[in-house]
Amino acid sequence: MLIDSFVEEDRDDVIRLWERCGLLRPWNDPYRDIARKLLVQRELFLVGKIDERIVATVMAGYEGHRGWVNYLAVDSGFRKQGLGRALMDEAERRLVEIGCPKVNLQIRTENEDAVAFYERLGFERSPVVSMGKRLQEGG
Repeated sequence: MLIDSFVEEDRDDVIRLWERCGLLRPWNDPYRDIARKLLVQRELFLVGKIDERIVATVMAGYEGHRGWVNYLAVDSGFRKQGLGRALMDEAERRLVEIGCPKVNLQIRTENEDAVAFYERLGFERSPVVSMGKRLQEGG
């Protein structure tokens, strides 16, 4: 798998991958999510390609205190081959390169497969309450 930063030509293929992987929610507009990401640390929005086909993505960021990971997706036909791990390794490498000391992520409580995946990568459950406040619609 070739890992590279997202480019605009990847947009529709990435969104179709997110749809297939069940990552999209009605209250989050993926086009707006991508547009916003391209304004901030676009080099941390990674795509994985095999034979020119996008089969995996991860969107990472660092705000000066913690790194964050969103939109990790691997096409179902390519799972269990180490692609998610490879993308996370590259995202973490890039985060460390810019000084990030720790990375956080959020997982929907019903997604036990994702919890198990991240535990295999060394992530630990944290005794915290995740809270959010919508500042704009569609985001």
